[in-house]
Amino acid sequence: MLTSWQQHEPAVDAGLAPVLLVHGFASSTALNWEATGWLRDLTAAGRRVFTVDLLGHGESAAPLEMDAYAPSRLRAAVLEVLALAGARPREAGDPASGVDLVGYSLGSRLVWELAAERPDLVNRAVLGGMSAEDPLADFDLDAALIFLSDSEEIAHESTASLMTLMQLAPGANTPALLRLVAAIKKERFEPGASVPVRPLLFVTGDRDVLATGTAELAALAADSEVLWLPARTHMNAVSSRAFKQAAIEFLAR
Repeated sequence: MLTSWQQHEPAVDAGLAPVLLVHGFASSTALNWEATGWLRDLTAAGRRVFTVDLLGHGESAAPLEMDAYAPSRLRAAVLEVLALAGARPREAGDPASGVDLVGYSLGSRLVWELAAERPDLVNRAVLGGMSAEDPLADFDLDAALIFLSDSEEIAHESTASLMTLMQLAPGANTPALLRLVAAIKKERFEPGASVPVRPLLFVTGDRDVLATGTAELAALAADSEVLWLPARTHMNAVSSRAFKQAAIEFLAR
């Protein structure tokens, strides 16, 4: 299997559904969920946790074929992980059935689409740092390639921010990440095309310039809540204690 995944067991199981964590662009399980305390806090709350490294990230493979990074194929890989891990459809009266999802940034786009596609499987979803505008689809690939070869300044604001994110991320595979961007441009995020019916919690830093349109996304969903994180940006919202605590409480309902 090209996608690396892990299962994390709590010391004392709360008897609730497992939680799947899907990291963001240029991140990984280690950076997004381990270093920020998510795995520690979720397992301490008695939750069994599944983590995946998306293709081109962390411990997963980095294929040379651009189409391998298509969001539809990334979602298919996540569903394969859930099947291998033994996740089963929701069943009335069984709080351990189904699966809860938590995504950040690109991971939130995938979680939105997974929750919309599989309401029979997904109980609840937490969407952190999510954008309705799909900054990766608007990424200026030509400007990025010129920057990488000649260090010419990137004028496009979100492209410049994402390039900074790639450069700061330990172990980032830049060629693979650019193949992912190219694939996303062919499968743009259209949130209104398929909207999750399961309960959603949106969490966004109030200084996050990449996660735009939180209120618009929440308005699309019939059952949604929004938490704003004061003074948090796209880079540091995921480590917020308030974010983790709100997610744990929301998923335990």
